[in-house]
Amino acid sequence: MAVKTEARTGAAEVRPFNIEVPEAALADLRARIRATRWPNKETVKDDSQGVPLALMQDLARYWANDYDWRRCEARLKALPHFVTEIDGLEIHFIHVRSKHENALPLVVCHGWPGSIIEQLKIIGPLTDPTAHGADASDAFDVVIPSMPGYGFSGQPTTTGWDPVHIGKAYVELMRRLGYTRFVAQGGDWGAIVVDAMAGGRADPKDAEPAPPELIGIHTNMPGAVPPELFLAAFAGSPAPDGLSGEERETYEQLLTFFGSHVAYGLIMGTRPQTLYGLADSPIDLAAFMLDHGDGSGQPGLVQQVLEGRLQRPSDLTRDDILDNITLFWLTNSGVSSARLYWESKLPFFATKGVTIPVGVSIFPDEIYRVPRSWAERAYPNLVHYNRHDRGGHFAAWEQPQLLSEDIRATFRSMR
Repeated sequence: MAVKTEARTGAAEVRPFNIEVPEAALADLRARIRATRWPNKETVKDDSQGVPLALMQDLARYWANDYDWRRCEARLKALPHFVTEIDGLEIHFIHVRSKHENALPLVVCHGWPGSIIEQLKIIGPLTDPTAHGADASDAFDVVIPSMPGYGFSGQPTTTGWDPVHIGKAYVELMRRLGYTRFVAQGGDWGAIVVDAMAGGRADPKDAEPAPPELIGIHTNMPGAVPPELFLAAFAGSPAPDGLSGEERETYEQLLTFFGSHVAYGLIMGTRPQTLYGLADSPIDLAAFMLDHGDGSGQPGLVQQVLEGRLQRPSDLTRDDILDNITLFWLTNSGVSSARLYWESKLPFFATKGVTIPVGVSIFPDEIYRVPRSWAERAYPNLVHYNRHDRGGHFAAWEQPQLLSEDIRATFRSMR
């Protein structure tokens, strides 16, 4: 896939970035989809063996015949894109400045299998709040980077790009844009990155001071599980005594996730280079990205959307899902993105010693629902905690209004 940037005159320079996908790349994608050699049907009536064959074949028909990448491309090209080199790697990002005065700079961090596509719906509500029923005083300048190895950012050729390194790179990015005071938001890996940006580490006793420019973070996947409970759940141990009913429920959700839905993370965390099919087959890439459940052990949100059986209000559509998968395909970032699991030494959900102001959003269909008691212990400077009655793991995609409202509420006192 071809992309264009202005001529580089210095590594620290911020340069405009233009998206140009050749028609030949799209024709090749459609041809590969149509040439898929399918396995036989699963031998169960649920998704306990993986993404069902009928779902994938239905998605393939639509992807090859009706899906329009150019619609997504036009949406992306309507936004200002840039790249800059940090620690020898090109970092791509969207940067939308608010028209309102005194807008608070915000860096929004995606995860896997996410991308900048996942955050597009919150750009308008955050940069132009008056057009979305909020006050001008709640405006943000929004920066959305593509993680190293993801989308339009460079793909590391050496080791070391773990969440701590990524967090430091994002701090440098915000400094390079001239921001001396900013906040950060994240979900999935992005939540781990913002914890790391704020000085969080694997052992909370090793936590570092947050950079002075970072005045607060918001997370919709808080790192709030007590370390001993995280290790016990990962090992499959029964819930220990002494937990409240709400804490026990969350522990059971972690047991379900680790027991039946974490296989994708284990292969990426140990043998990411083995996943050659992610670079060679769009159907393999799509199935791998779709194979996620939630904390109840049910099929994940994206599968429910594709099967047309989501029972709650949601902004997520089939085209949203294919936009994200197609971006991964066009940028050949299936394997390069997977290496983040191999690189990271931070526990996914455990506390990390963050002490700056933190806002937490809890959505009911998240992998696990953190009780307030855990959030208060994990984040001693908890300034906002909100439990929603709808929404799941991909909050910016599925419930952009609710997430935007929580982001505004979290940072309102920091302006």
